[in-house]
Amino acid sequence: QVQLVESGGGLVQAGGSLRLSCAVSGTILSIYDMGWYRQAPGKQRELVATITRGSVTKYADSVKGRFTISRDNGKNTVFLQMNSLKPEDTAVYLCYADLYTISGRRDQWGQGTQVTVAS
Repeated sequence: QVQLVESGGGLVQAGGSLRLSCAVSGTILSIYDMGWYRQAPGKQRELVATITRGSVTKYADSVKGRFTISRDNGKNTVFLQMNSLKPEDTAVYLCYADLYTISGRRDQWGQGTQVTVAS
């Protein structure tokens, strides 16, 4: 069984920083794109950042210049460094991976980690 486990969320003051991580465990044949979504109460789920296997990155306009996505292919882990946090960044952050397992290609999602930014 393949699992994605996020960590690093918490409560911070506006202007602070957090570093999220998401580790993929299990039998993996290949991992393609990885990334982070977020969802706040009453709002549509938003794509925050993506990173390809070759480390090509994309960001939502709302986080450009503040967030950095990276990955460690050897550890099957994706990170999200969040700086200059704002109250509007408050959300549950979920990681995903487009991967191949012995059962085929599919998207896998983590459980989510809560990020709360106090004003």
